[in-house]
Amino acid sequence: MSSFNRRRDIIIALGATPLLTATAAHAQAPSIPEAGVDYHVVPNPQPTDAPGKVEVLDFFWYGCPHCYAFLPDLETWRKKQPADVDFRHVAVDFGDPNREAHTKLFYTLQVLNRVDELHVKVFDAFHLKHLRLNDRDSIADFMAANGIARDKWLSAFDSFAVAGLARRARIVSQNFTIDGTPTIAIDGRYLTSPSIEHTHTFPGTLGTISFLVDRARQEHAHRKS
Repeated sequence: MSSFNRRRDIIIALGATPLLTATAAHAQAPSIPEAGVDYHVVPNPQPTDAPGKVEVLDFFWYGCPHCYAFLPDLETWRKKQPADVDFRHVAVDFGDPNREAHTKLFYTLQVLNRVDELHVKVFDAFHLKHLRLNDRDSIADFMAANGIARDKWLSAFDSFAVAGLARRARIVSQNFTIDGTPTIAIDGRYLTSPSIEHTHTFPGTLGTISFLVDRARQEHAHRKS
């Protein structure tokens, strides 16, 4: 078992995801996902930023224990996807000033091209080391300890580029009417999550995501024909 999965199991054992663990033991045999049962159809389909590809958006918050528990399985799934799947994380703060710092944190990592290296470390810092990382200075200190010079980090954190990305993420989450995390949007038309999918399990949710990606792929092919 990887260290990441062990960390996820610690969170589950501490009761951060009681619904998921309780339901997992009673998960039913795989079935065809149903609208209104395993996923929602977005009333007003949203444009995507990946022409010719199936866009998958992971709406998350660093402080969300469910996001942290789901991340290892979601990352494993992501790495198995073909080139026609465009997967992206979208930080959600619901207008909360404390969470807003986390949104800027993520998009600063993105601007500095350090998401792959530090995304998981930020989750670990919050959930295992109990670092809140909800203010500019504590975030800069954490990043300096992880190899990003403090002045370089603060310059990017305070930049118009990061402010613009954070603002756009807020608009995107509002347009999808995201009201909880983690939530996954597929191709601007479908939403699912462990709290929506009927088994309330990570494998069940990933099965529904795969089903919706295949459906979107077929819809793309049909529009081209």
